[in-house]
Amino acid sequence: MSCIKIDPALHQAQKPPWIKVRLPSNPVFFSTKALISDLRLHTVCESAQCPNRWECWSQGTATFMIAGDRCTRACGFCAVTTAKPFALEEDEPQRIAEAIRRMKLKHVVITAVARDDLKDGGANHFARTIIAIREMDPSIIIEVLVPDFHAQDWCIQIVLDARPDIYNHNMETVERLTPLVRSRAKYRTSLQVLRRAKELSSRNGGIVTKSGVMLGLGEKETELFQTMDDLREVGCEVLTMGQYLRPSPKHLPVIEYITPEQFVYYGEIARKKGFLHVASGPLVRSSYHAADFHPVIRR
Repeated sequence: MSCIKIDPALHQAQKPPWIKVRLPSNPVFFSTKALISDLRLHTVCESAQCPNRWECWSQGTATFMIAGDRCTRACGFCAVTTAKPFALEEDEPQRIAEAIRRMKLKHVVITAVARDDLKDGGANHFARTIIAIREMDPSIIIEVLVPDFHAQDWCIQIVLDARPDIYNHNMETVERLTPLVRSRAKYRTSLQVLRRAKELSSRNGGIVTKSGVMLGLGEKETELFQTMDDLREVGCEVLTMGQYLRPSPKHLPVIEYITPEQFVYYGEIARKKGFLHVASGPLVRSSYHAADFHPVIRR
């Protein structure tokens, strides 16, 4: 594996030059930030400290995070706050739709914190948000990045019945590292979520399923390839791969920095395994350039 190995104990280890990002200067960045603040919305861009938020916001795009900014899980890689969540805000779906209207978006990504405190895991809130967006503009491509809902069919079905175009659920890492990296989540449960989303949507022509993994957590190349195979076996069609970056000293350390060339190689392998679309690079995140993939609309 081509990479830069570092001492896991050193949080301030020098990042390679391909990880560095430019600070914003585009006025669109600041207008996007102001709009999000005005409508009292949360974005995964801020909550998860995404390295691409400068670029995306400068282009007028953002990934909206619904159901609050407090998560009931404490994953070792994630910067989102772990705490008892507040009650759902009933008008949030309409505020999301209004933000999308003002930003004139054609492809939107809706994600959420894990809400294990709710019986449906937040599935109905996802559905209400999708419906609000559709009522505002039926032509918008809607991608949802959902938690696992404990692989409960009825929760998955609630989201599917609202007719999103892409159903995204991240594996995050390889099977061996899942207990270390993800709180409460199980590798096989995530595979089941993607399998059932494909199966349950078949009566409506099937939905595009998508997943993502982070590299640099200590995974082996053979394990990554096995994860690709597992995703293809459950019908997953879109894959993202990016470099894990440590949000703080309290989070899991970066074991290695994967080179851009190696990411290109992994992308080629994934395409050969049958993925319809692959985004693979150091700064790639699950919703990075999401609109580059154009699904067949089967509404």
